[in-house]
Amino acid sequence: MYKQLLRNQPFYFLRFLLSLALITALIASCKKDDADDKDLPAYHISKSETLTIPVEVELPDNPPSGNARVATYYAKGVQKYKAQLKAGGGYEWVLVAPHADLFNSNNQKVGFHGAGPVWTITSADSIFAQHFAPARTATPDANSIPWLLLMPKTGKTPTGIFADVDYIQRIATTGGKAPVTPPQTATDTKDVFYTAIYRFSKRII
Repeated sequence: MYKQLLRNQPFYFLRFLLSLALITALIASCKKDDADDKDLPAYHISKSETLTIPVEVELPDNPPSGNARVATYYAKGVQKYKAQLKAGGGYEWVLVAPHADLFNSNNQKVGFHGAGPVWTITSADSIFAQHFAPARTATPDANSIPWLLLMPKTGKTPTGIFADVDYIQRIATTGGKAPVTPPQTATDTKDVFYTAIYRFSKRII
C-alpha cells in the first residue's frame, strides 16, 4: 500500500508519514507527563481525597456540624530508627523520629515534620501531636507504616494555621517500616524512606 501511495501521491504519502510521526510523539509525551505527574506532591494529595479511610482512623462525627479540613500536606523523608537492647538479649529497632519535608498542593516545599512529633510551616505555625488512648491506628498496607489518628499534644498549644486543629491524620503511607534484619550493635542506626499524607482538621462549633 505504501509503495502505491508513494508512486501515485508522493506529497500526500509524506504528509501521512509526518502525521503518523507527530501522533506517535504526542502519545509518548503524554505518557511521560503522566509518569512525571505521579512524582509530584499535588498528584498524591489529589489521589488521597479518593481514599477510603479505615474506621479506626476516621474523624469523629461531631454532630451537628461535623469537621472542617484546615490543611493537607504531602510528606517525603525518612523514619529514623536506632538499636535498643532486648530483654532476652540481642537488639531490636526502635523509632527515634520522623524527618520529612512537607509539600502543599502547588508542589511547593512549605514546612518540616520532625521529632515531637511536630509539623512546622513557619516559626509562627506549628503543632505537636500525641496518640489517643487507646491509640487509633490502621494498617491498610503491611509493607508500610500504619495510618494514624492523632490529637494535639497536651501542654503544647498549636499556633498559626494550626491554632484550631483538633485532629491530625496520617494516611496514604508508603515505606517507613523498621528493617526486617535486626541491628547487630548498640550503635546501629537506620533511616528508612517514607511518604505520607497528613491531614489537619477541626471541629465545627
